[in-house]
Order: sequence, then structure tokens, then C-alpha cells
Amino acid sequence: MGRDVFSIFPGGGGGGIHRCKSSSSLLFSQIVVVIIILTHMPHRGKSVTDRDTLLGVKRQWGNPSTLRAWNSTSSPCSWPEIECSGDGSVTGIFLKDYNIVSEIPPEICNLSNLTSLDLSYNYIPNQFPTFLYNCSKLEHLDLSQNYFVGDLPHDIDRLRNLRYLDLSANNFTGDIPRSVGNITELRQLMMYQNLFNGTFPVEIANLSNLEQMQMAYNSFSPREIPEEFGNLKKLKFLWWSSTNLVGEIPKSFENLSSLEQLDLVGNSLQGHIPSRLFLLPNLTKVYLYNNNLSGSIPSRFAKPSKLVEVDLSHNRLTGEIPVGFGESEGLELVALFMNQLSGAIPPNIGLMPSLKNFKVFINNLSGILPPQIGLHSKLESIEVSENRLTGRLPENLCAGKALIGITAFNNNFTGGIPPSLESCDTLLTIQLYNNAFSGEVPPWIWTLGSMISVMLSNNSFSGKLPHEVAENFTRLEINNNRFYGELPPPKNSSSSLQGIIVFQASNNLLSGHIPREFTAFPKLTELKLDGNSLSGELPKNILSWASLNTLSLARNQLSGNIPAAIGSLPDLVELDLSGNQFFGLIPPELDRLRLNGLNLSSNKLSGRIPARFDNFAFEKSFLSNPSLCAVDQLSSTLPHCHLKTTHRFPVRVIILIAVFGVIAFLGVLLILFKVRDYSRKRRDIPTWKLTSYQKLDFTEEKILRNLTETNLIGSGGSGMVYRISTGKEGSCVAVKRISSDGKLDDELERQFAAEMEILGSIRHSNIVKLMCCISSESSKLVVYEYMEYGSLDTWLHKRKRGSLESLGLDWPKRLQIATGAAQGLCYMHHDCVPPIMHRDVKSSNILLDSQFNSFIADFGLAKVLAKKGEPNTMSAIAGSFGYIAPEYAYTTRVNEKIDIYSFGVVLLELVTGREPKFVDEQISLV
Repeated sequence: MGRDVFSIFPGGGGGGIHRCKSSSSLLFSQIVVVIIILTHMPHRGKSVTDRDTLLGVKRQWGNPSTLRAWNSTSSPCSWPEIECSGDGSVTGIFLKDYNIVSEIPPEICNLSNLTSLDLSYNYIPNQFPTFLYNCSKLEHLDLSQNYFVGDLPHDIDRLRNLRYLDLSANNFTGDIPRSVGNITELRQLMMYQNLFNGTFPVEIANLSNLEQMQMAYNSFSPREIPEEFGNLKKLKFLWWSSTNLVGEIPKSFENLSSLEQLDLVGNSLQGHIPSRLFLLPNLTKVYLYNNNLSGSIPSRFAKPSKLVEVDLSHNRLTGEIPVGFGESEGLELVALFMNQLSGAIPPNIGLMPSLKNFKVFINNLSGILPPQIGLHSKLESIEVSENRLTGRLPENLCAGKALIGITAFNNNFTGGIPPSLESCDTLLTIQLYNNAFSGEVPPWIWTLGSMISVMLSNNSFSGKLPHEVAENFTRLEINNNRFYGELPPPKNSSSSLQGIIVFQASNNLLSGHIPREFTAFPKLTELKLDGNSLSGELPKNILSWASLNTLSLARNQLSGNIPAAIGSLPDLVELDLSGNQFFGLIPPELDRLRLNGLNLSSNKLSGRIPARFDNFAFEKSFLSNPSLCAVDQLSSTLPHCHLKTTHRFPVRVIILIAVFGVIAFLGVLLILFKVRDYSRKRRDIPTWKLTSYQKLDFTEEKILRNLTETNLIGSGGSGMVYRISTGKEGSCVAVKRISSDGKLDDELERQFAAEMEILGSIRHSNIVKLMCCISSESSKLVVYEYMEYGSLDTWLHKRKRGSLESLGLDWPKRLQIATGAAQGLCYMHHDCVPPIMHRDVKSSNILLDSQFNSFIADFGLAKVLAKKGEPNTMSAIAGSFGYIAPEYAYTTRVNEKIDIYSFGVVLLELVTGREPKFVDEQISLV
């Protein structure tokens, strides 16, 4: 073939022109094939180099098991986390949620063609890795959901090719650098949920290609939104919730023609909403709730409008609801609650084909609900409470077969419950209390299979209560209506009302006995049947009311003895049996209860009142019971319980009286001799102030007299603890004394104030009960309910328990203790407003009573979570070694998770029996 090719040149063999052309075509084809093969064949040298780099990165990360596919025998391009270009070089690393706990190795930038790096949802610490500047081709960088700290570098614009930057959910602080505005290729900028506490630059407006800007949940210094942000013509998604924004929404936002979602929730914005905002052609979602916006809602809407969700709630908006909402065919959510809107609801709201949620509660709206609301859409929720609405409920609320809830309380609605709701299988709750409804409640409402809650109090409803209700019922409130007849025993006591939590039927026309079956509700927490005509005795078997905390049967015609079993209800805190015909003795078992309220007045009870209630705190709890008496005569409302004696005085008594007279005379002489010294010393006795948080059965003198060495049971860093008997049938209190030689230092004062603020404001059956505090300038006495079995750590780690040494913690007791402590923490974190963090949860701060119920104690380091806009950090670490979460020690960010970590250590102690720290406190159990 070579000769044929060369024959086309001068001097070549003659007569070869035809063969040369044929051979040339063949050669050209072969060259093309070779070029194609070469261009599509991986560059083996580059692939091997990148593989070595990645394996080195893996080693520096400690060879995590999540990277098991990375090995020296396969090409990186076959690894699931790696993306390659056509020449076999690595261009992308995607390690989202791979449990990486170490820093990023700088060698990662030896991958010269790397364009995408995703390390989100890991545990990577330290400051922003500036060596990434060496990844010169990087376009996509995602470091979100890690543990990065510190300020962002001022020269971050050296990542000049970035199109996507996500640093959200870290611990970055300080300012957002101005140089961010120089990364002109950026399309998406996400820095939400950090600890930024400085400013954000107006230079962000220079990012002309920006499509998403998410900076929410940062504590920036208060600042107005720059007017220049209105120049971001390509911006589609703007999320700046809870960022301390002030001032007005810039009018330039009316120029954001590409904007699809606007979220400025939870700031301090004021002024009017831009009048042309709803004219933006692509706008689908607007969230402006929880600001201080005023004026009327914009009335001009794009046609056609693309709006899907609008939430303007919790502002100060006035005027009427625009009819433009009703013309937005795609609108699913209209939330305008907690404003000052007035006038009628536009009728065309009832014609909206996509409406799912309509929320306008707490306004000044009047008129009727649109009659057709629910007819043309799959309405899920209608919430119109606390307005001045009138008329009947619309008939077609559940025409779309999707209705979940009707909330219409505190209005002036009339009529009855719409019959069409009988077929509404999705309905979970009806809240119609405080209206003018009337008529009989239809029987189907009790048996609707999905129903959970019915609240009809303060209307004029009538009818009888049913024998059968839906199994899902948890709350039934029908107070102040005209229901009549007997309380019907459930037909199927094994299912009906088994889940009921609240049952209120006060002030109706109910009569007859309380059925025995009513005692079989294990989840019941509140039972109110006061103000009826119920008669007969209380059922004896009420032990299944183990969760009950409120029992009110006042103003009925009940009789018989008060069941002793009431004293065995562990959570009962309110008991009202007044205005009945109960007779006999008050059961001494009531002494076991930790009642905040007790009323047994206006009955026919006799005998002495239980010792726990024989004090001024309960002096109005026993009125109009002529045969009751008190032993200690502490109450002026009850006579003294006189002991039966004869009228003859034996000689022995006379002698004792004479001896006593002589002793008294000598005592007076002794007092006269010492009165001068007593008067002088009196100036040195501190002035004590008692602040009570519970009803007390002791005085401050009782406590002060017994602060002796014999009553001392423990001591710690913040003071000494005493066990003091109150003299009431063996009952005791625990007294923690915080004292100093002079005035208390600031730290002790702070701990005392923290403990009083927390414990004085909360009530829970698994949090130690604060009885009172007694304070002077140099000492603070904190008086708690005494826990007979001490702290959990004495049981787990076999420290001295005295006479209790023979007892042990079996597994059911350990579970009981863990459950109780968890319920106490849950209450602090989720039921207190604002939430409370303990910050020193440990086994020595969990106390046990004689039934091994657990109580969280020692709130000296506790902290109320910061309000919105305040930093949730602490300048110093609080807690005990072995229980402190590593993240807390490293960032001092304060949230409920630090308590959860500490509680996890307590659970490990319960399971393993080992102490949380050992080897001279250098190694922890975790």
C-alpha cells in the first residue's frame, strides 16, 4: 500500500493514478476511525492520577465505610459518587450525607477538572476552606448542613466561576463579604440558617444572573432591604425570613418580572405592600406573615394570575378583602388571619376552583360566609373564628369530599349544623363554640368515623347524648347548652370513648347516675360535669382514670361517701365536688394528691380534714360543712377538733399545772436577764422574706429553726441541702441553702434567680415541685417537695443509700424512671412558651419518690430560649463533664438538643450501670 500512496508524487511509478486514488480513500477512512477511537477512549494516565488523589482523600477521612466502592482496581468513573468527563477526568464529587467528620483535604483540588463538589449533610468542622480557590474550574459548591464556623473570607470572589453556592445550616458568623457581589456567574446563593450577625452587602444586586437568593434565619443587624435588589431581573426565589429586616418593602420589587416566590416572614417590615406586587406575571407564592405591615391589601391582580399561595397573616392590614383573590383560579391558600380587616367576605371567594385553605380568623369581618364556598373546590380547611360573622354555615362546605376542619368559634352564627356534613368522611374537627347555634345536634356527628374533636360549648344546642361515638374521639366539649337526659353508658365499652382525653358537659340539663362504664377511659385528663342534675353515688372503680388531672362534678345532687380511690389518681391536680350531698369522712387517701385546687364546700361532710389540707391555703375549700373540723386550728373557717375529756380534774393534773407555773416563773426571770443581749443581737438577725408558689402547711419559722447539722443531707457547689419535717404525719420538705459570709456573689444570685424564674412558672408531675423560697441579703432558701429515694445516681452507681440498700433497680423501674424524665423534658421543650432548657441534665439531678417516679431538679443553670431576634448562644459552657454535647462545647449554640444529648447519656447510665466519666474525668461513657 505504501508504494501505491507514494506513486501520486512526481517520480513515482507510472500508471498508478487509479490505484492511488483508491488507496487514498481507504487511508482517509482509517485515519478518521483512529481519531474517533482516540477521542472516545479514556485517558488512562489522567484517570489513574485522579484515582490516586481520591484514594488519598479517602485515607485522610479515615477510610469511611460509606466509600467502600473507592478502590485501586477500578476507575473512579465507575464509582457511584463520582462524575467524569469524556476524557476520563473527574469533574464531580457528590458525597451528600456520607457521615464525613473530618476536614476537607486540600489535595482535593489536584483534580484539575473538578467543577462540582457536594459535601452537604455531613459533620465537617472548621472555617471556610480557602484552599478551594485552587479548584479553578469549580462551578457548583455545596457545603450546607455541616459544622463550619467563623467569618466568610473577604476574597471569596476568587471562586469566580461559581454558578451555585450553598453554605446554609452551618455556624458562620459576622458579615457577608461584599466580594460576593463579584461572583457574577452565580445563579443560586444559599446562606440560610447560620449565625451571621453583621450586615449583608448591597453589592448582591450586582449578581445579574441570580435566580435564587436564600438568606433566611440569620440574625443580621437590623437593616432595610436595598432598593437595588429590584434590579435582579432574573430572580425567581427570594427567601429572607427572620433576618431582622426593617423599613418598607421596596417599590422596586414591582420590577422583579421573573419572581415566582417571595418569602419575607418574621421580620419587622412596615408600611404598605407595593400596590403592583400581585401584578407580577410569574408570582405564585407570597409569604409576608408576622410583620408590621399596614394599609390595605393590593387590589390589582395579574390576569391570568399564577398565584397559588398567599399568606399575609399576623400584620396590621386594614380595609376589605380584595375581590381579586376570588378571580385567581389557581389560588389554593388564602391566609389573612390576625389583621384588622373589615367588611364582608367577597362572594366570589365561593367560586374559586382551586381553594383548599381559607383562613381569616381574628379580624373584624362581618356579613355571611359565601354560600357557595366549598362547592367548586376541594376545600380542606375553613377558619373564620373571632370575627362578627352572622347567618348559617354554608351547605356545601364538604362538596369536594376533602374537608378536614371547620373553625368558626366566637362569631354570631345561627341555625344548626349543615346536614350535608353527614357524608363528610374526612372531617376531623368542628369548633363552633361561642355562637348562637340552636336545635338538636344530628346523631351522625357522634359516629362520623374520622371525627376527633367536637367543640360546641356556649350555644343553644339540645338533644340527648348518644350511646355510641366514633372510636377516634379525643375531645368533646358541650358546656353551656341544653343537652338533657342521662349520661348513656357506651354500648361497646371496649372501643367507644377509649381514646377520649377531654370530656366537658358543664351547665346542661343532664340527670341520672354517672355510669360505671365512665370509669373505663384510660386516657381521660379532664372531666367536667358540673352544673347538671346528676344524682347517686360516684362509681367506686375509678382507678382507670390514671391520666386524670381535672375532675369537676360541682353543683349536682351526688351523694354518698367520697371514694377513697380518688386519692390514688397520680396526676390529679384539680378536684371540685362542691355543691353536692356527699357525707361521711373525707378520705385520708386524699393526702397523697398534689392538688393545686380543691373544693369540697357545701356538702354534708364530717370529721377532721386531712392533715395536708389543714392550713390557710385551703381554708375556703371546706365551707358550709358544719360537721367538719381542723386539728391545728390554722383556718378561721373551721372549728377545732376537740378531744373528748371529762370535767373532773385529777390530782395528777393539778400537780402538773403547779409545776408548770413554777417553771414558767423561773423562765420569765431568765428572759429578763437575757433581754438586753437579745435586743443587741436582734440587729444582726437577717430579715427574711417568704415567697410562696404552692399552698403551704408550714411557716418560715418552722424552716429556719430546723436548719441544723442533724438535718443536713447533702452539699454541692451551690449550697447545702436539708431534710426538714413539717410535722404533718411524717411529711418532709427539702431545703437548699445558698449562702455567703456577706452579700451573695453575682453567680449565686444568678443561679437562684434562674431557678426561681423557671420553677416558679411551670407545673408538671415529673418536675420537682417548688414550694416556696425564703430569702435574705446573705442567704437564699429554696424549699422543694422532699423525694424519699434521693437522686438516680445513688441507685445506679451504688453510693450510700442507708436503709434502702437492699432495694434494687429492676428493668421496669428503670423504664419508669426514663419515661418520667423524658415527659418532664418534653414539657419544658414543647409545652412551655418560650421553651426552657435545663442545660445540666444528669443522673444526680433526677430525683425519685418512694414509688420510683422521677422528677427533674436543680434548675440553677436553666435558660429560657431566646425570643426571635435574640442570639441563642452562651458566652460560657454550662453543664457537667460527660453530659455536655460536643457541638455545644464547640459552638455554644443553645437549643433543646443539648438537653437531649445529656438525657441520652442518662439513658446509657440506666442501661449499662456505668458512670458517665471515668479515668480522672478524661474519658466519657459516650
